[in-house]
Amino acid sequence: MKALISARLLSSGQLGPAAKPFEVCDRDLRGFVLRVQPSGAKSYIVQVGRGRRVTIGTVGALTPTQARDRAEKVLGNVAHNRAPLAGLDANGKISFGDFIDQRYKPWAQANRPRSADYTLARLKRCFGKWKHKELPEITTEFVEDWKVARLKEGLAPATVLRDVAALSGVLSRAVKMGKLEGNPVRNVDKPRIDRRPKVRYMSTAEEGRLRAALTVRDEEAIAARKSGNEWRRERGRDMLPAPKRFSDHLTPAVLLSINTGLRRGELLALTWADIDLQEKMLTVRGASAKTGDTRYVPLNDEAVTLLKDWQEHSAEIDRVFSVTTSFKTAWGALLERAGISQFRWHDLRHHFASRLVQAGVPLNTVRELLGHGSLAMTLRYAHLAPNQTRDAVSKLIHVQATA
Repeated sequence: MKALISARLLSSGQLGPAAKPFEVCDRDLRGFVLRVQPSGAKSYIVQVGRGRRVTIGTVGALTPTQARDRAEKVLGNVAHNRAPLAGLDANGKISFGDFIDQRYKPWAQANRPRSADYTLARLKRCFGKWKHKELPEITTEFVEDWKVARLKEGLAPATVLRDVAALSGVLSRAVKMGKLEGNPVRNVDKPRIDRRPKVRYMSTAEEGRLRAALTVRDEEAIAARKSGNEWRRERGRDMLPAPKRFSDHLTPAVLLSINTGLRRGELLALTWADIDLQEKMLTVRGASAKTGDTRYVPLNDEAVTLLKDWQEHSAEIDRVFSVTTSFKTAWGALLERAGISQFRWHDLRHHFASRLVQAGVPLNTVRELLGHGSLAMTLRYAHLAPNQTRDAVSKLIHVQATA
């Protein structure tokens, strides 16, 4: 659709939301585009080359005249081999939403590829209503009021703290780029949270029930496949592959987590090239690790055996587990079968660490295996080794007796 992008067009009623996004190309200024989303949101875009576009603002934050002026400057910058947005947001005159879209989003995707989409989604969910505000309008008082309101709504302090941290990341970037004099979040009182909360791990009985439920689940699926193949054989149809030990990826994924403490993202990112069964060593690549550091996790005998068996079963020649997001449906059904409640997939990691500490493994060794950036994170498991603290205190008696 071609038309003059103007205030008259915006008020004409012609740009109501449709089932799919659509665009209006300006009649007079080539490359100046108005994009309308199914939600009704409208943004001004400049086509600066083949496959290259720049969002210059949104309807509401900019008038059509202001957007046209910005579009002309962008096209002029490109014609003179300058950065498209050069000079457009001087002195911090840029909205919070535009800064995220034009500056923070590309930076995050390039420098924080693992967490960029998650962080951007959190920013949109929590701070989407601020998109039209100029950066200097986001003050310490403004953020403090938002934080108090969220806590009054009943949100957990840890959740609010993560939201504030995401906002702080954007504003810190704005400071580095000269769009703000300082980060207002630094002066916001952070919600108090328990840094060493009680962790959920399985009792011996619960682990036994979980393992038994996995075994029964695999046996049932294998029996069903055998019965199905009998039916196929009788009718002269092609047989389906008959699994020997595992019916699918769930059992090896759960048992490997119990024996290595990998985060779910680390588990799903594993490739067979990361596993050395000969040396009994697993490599967690820095690209998939939360800290960004590569680490090496030894494999015990159970882990080696199940990986060998799974490698024979799996049709994947690259990735160890072909799951893309999570094990949510199968995991919930497994817990119900095992009679285990209030236990998340991430708690398998806590279970791994808790068993190590209970067995007397030093906390720093546990920290290295878990890939924690600091010992502070690992201290949440310290209470599980009370004998170590008792032994330490009892040595004072010996010191006093010999003094």
